[in-house]
Amino acid sequence: MSIEVVMSNFVRPLIVIPVFNHREELSRVAIEALEHGDVLIVDDGSTDGVSADIASLAVQCIRHSKNRGKGAAILTAAAYAREHGYTHIVTIDADGQHLTADLPKFFVAIEANPDSVAVGVRDFSNAKNRNIPGSATFGRAFSNFWFRVQTGEKGLDTQSGFRAYPVGLLQELSFSESRYSFEIEVLVKAVWAGLSIQWLPIHVHYPEPEKRVSHLHRVKDNILISWLNTRLTMRAVLPIPHRKLVRVEQSVENASEQFYLTRPVDSLRDMVRQGASPEYVGFSAGLGVLLGTWPLFGIHTVATLFAASFLRLSKVISVGTSQFCMPPFVPALCIEVGYFIRNGEWLTDVSWQTLGVEFLDRAWEWILGSLVLAPILAGVTGLVFYLVTRSIYKLRQEI
Repeated sequence: MSIEVVMSNFVRPLIVIPVFNHREELSRVAIEALEHGDVLIVDDGSTDGVSADIASLAVQCIRHSKNRGKGAAILTAAAYAREHGYTHIVTIDADGQHLTADLPKFFVAIEANPDSVAVGVRDFSNAKNRNIPGSATFGRAFSNFWFRVQTGEKGLDTQSGFRAYPVGLLQELSFSESRYSFEIEVLVKAVWAGLSIQWLPIHVHYPEPEKRVSHLHRVKDNILISWLNTRLTMRAVLPIPHRKLVRVEQSVENASEQFYLTRPVDSLRDMVRQGASPEYVGFSAGLGVLLGTWPLFGIHTVATLFAASFLRLSKVISVGTSQFCMPPFVPALCIEVGYFIRNGEWLTDVSWQTLGVEFLDRAWEWILGSLVLAPILAGVTGLVFYLVTRSIYKLRQEI
């Protein structure tokens, strides 16, 4: 492990309550949280008189002179935690949505794995809680999908604000977001940095709609989240290593960066030494040919990187094998198959008339033929790469 604050032999968590105009529930949440440990309230520029209530509580408090966003409040808490010797912060919402009775789950999780982020998974299946907003259910599914695309890992509740962070993570990485989108950014960058995510089941309480207070700006925050997902996805598909905070064994994905089409067998030997399985190599190669065969005009590489990232396959192998499908051979073969499907005979007249004047017909036949050939060529390529890699495994075992 290499996160500076976590390198000690103990875990010392600080409970953090970011608050902005949640006066009605804050005192109760803070008093209940105090039963579980030290509490810091970060008042993010509240204007409802919440400061007076905080003064009467046995908690530490930091106040922002103006509203800066939940992400900024969390980073302020992380700076305080490091200065005062805490190793982790556990964030809990001030509106009473989260139950302080679930706090011990986070303490146990970070004790077991200090180099991880623990995230509470809200229980939306509880039939007694009939006030769960539809936007929360949709938002969670939407956010989980993009988390999978950007990290290759399955997220269970990437919008939950009940979390435990290593202080070192928040202090060592740089973040561009300061509002609600921060909680998405920090999870993605944590995975990129080598940290694991622990998903912990928690209870959740939503009050009646007329009593619910939310500071999520539907237009502004959704635009920020969409723009963030665009940037994170673009960064995720680039085959450039991410900065690691936790030292891990060289991964199969890193090994795949050493694959070269000019000497594939040598590259596969290197990958086998570093843990790449025949199945991993075969599926990666097959994916590249599958997408390379389809007429994804101008976006082959982007689509291949995106799909390989989502499926946690080798980006470099997939992009490399997709180059086997470059014109003219594979597109011509697809056109021939498509022409045969449409006309019952092969295209033998190669002329300006058939390729130029009838271009739209050939384009349609390319699409039609690719639907037939893509899975066949992908299967053959994947099988070949699988068999070669497996034979390399057997040779290594015999040596």
